[in-house]
Amino acid sequence: MSTLYKGISSLALTGESFGDVLVVENAALAVADGKVLYAGPASKAPACDQEIDLGGRSVIPGFVDSHAHLIFAGERSEEFASRITGKPYAAGGIRTTVRATRAASDEELRANAEKLIAEFYASGITQFEIKSGYGLDVETELRSLKIAAEHTQHTTFLGAHVVPEGVQRADYIKSVTGEMLQAVRPYAKWIDVFCDQGAFSVEETKQILEAGIAAGLKPRLHANQIANLGVIPLAVELNCASVDHATHLTAEDIAVLSGSNTVVTLLPGAEFSTKSPYPDARRLASAGITLAIATDCNPGSSYTTSMPFCIAVAVREMGLTPEQALWAATRGGAKALRTEGGSLEVGASADFVVLDAPSHVFLSYRPGVQLVSQTYIAGRRVFERQ
Repeated sequence: MSTLYKGISSLALTGESFGDVLVVENAALAVADGKVLYAGPASKAPACDQEIDLGGRSVIPGFVDSHAHLIFAGERSEEFASRITGKPYAAGGIRTTVRATRAASDEELRANAEKLIAEFYASGITQFEIKSGYGLDVETELRSLKIAAEHTQHTTFLGAHVVPEGVQRADYIKSVTGEMLQAVRPYAKWIDVFCDQGAFSVEETKQILEAGIAAGLKPRLHANQIANLGVIPLAVELNCASVDHATHLTAEDIAVLSGSNTVVTLLPGAEFSTKSPYPDARRLASAGITLAIATDCNPGSSYTTSMPFCIAVAVREMGLTPEQALWAATRGGAKALRTEGGSLEVGASADFVVLDAPSHVFLSYRPGVQLVSQTYIAGRRVFERQ
């Protein structure tokens, strides 16, 4: 069964290069067997078995969220409120969520994750990564990744989030690189480390990532959110798919990243929530670095599932154009996960979003407004706003 979506005021097509977005006006999109059959001017669209008129709405590729922490229990609104009054963000707040997550049942963790995934669909996210990192013991990290694997192929072992309470640092790193890693390996695709002030050092990060790589996992990294410990050369040396946060970068860091395959993933929600300085995305883009935007959904420092919100902040506060931000939230996210997605080229999975707006620019022009009308994954509608 083929379907022609017509009445599209503007269709945003992402190219291979950062910020490459072609906008086709008076467009049509044809889908068959879950794949894109045609995307372009309505005047050249093929005949299909059925037609759906979108009534002048716009269409964009589905968002790809390459950084999300969806397996947790509890919330940290009091911590957020204290930051607003001037308390600085610190990595130690993670331990509050660890206590709640360990105490929660599988059913509670799964229900919370599914609620957040439904919010992802409502915000136009069609592919997403899920990290562990709120268990920090063998049992809970394993439970977390088993639940994550029920919902996405992009699962990340983040046992090295922080050192939990009551455990010696050396003993914990031994567990993360040994017993814990071996337990979770069947359910994890990626390994991640929080290399930052209050978390893990560059030397510890190297040890943990290399253990994960030896176990068959692929590396990615949280880094330079709070301080610059000098880990960027290691990230590139180990061919990390992505360095996330990257708020604090030197000119030397930027030069190393610009000649690499490592994506820099911007997390606007984190800076917004923690009242931290925003990275200069325009500077990174000018250096030829590939950028992604992700929600960083987590209960402590970025409790949002809204990619449109993150796009608006990236445009307003980080210096990206609407086209660069759209690309970073679609094609960029896919590159950060080293997967296909974020594109509506012929043959691609028909993951797309219908906006109640005449163009993608409205994502940043009308911040805070629910513009997502429908979300499709492989041609199947997973969300429709009533």
